[in-house]
Amino acid sequence: MEKSITPYELIGGEPAVKQLVHRFYELMDELPEAYAVRQLHPESLAGSEEMLFEYLSGWLGGPNLYIAKKGHPRLRMRHAPYAIGARERDEWMLCMTQALTEQVGDEGFRQALLNQFSELASHMINSH
Repeated sequence: MEKSITPYELIGGEPAVKQLVHRFYELMDELPEAYAVRQLHPESLAGSEEMLFEYLSGWLGGPNLYIAKKGHPRLRMRHAPYAIGARERDEWMLCMTQALTEQVGDEGFRQALLNQFSELASHMINSH
């Protein structure tokens, strides 16, 4: 029986996920088009970067680092204190789309990831 390859392995494992997350937050910091979503984050993005890396590690099929540290992600509950609307979702997706485009050459794989990220980002919307 052949073991299936996880998205975590396909993207390149821990170093690639760290690189993706780092670039994502660089873009959030640099792009004026990401101003609203950037304002939801603390001045230093280091903690956010670590949490997203740990979450994505497990979400992509790698080690469940986030769950090991904090338990079930409960993403909507953890994001409830922040007003997240369509604008913030779209800005988040702008950064993630750019980071993935720079890093993931396989168009089919990249699009599959973007579809999953889009569902996840839309699920976080809690204000209109």
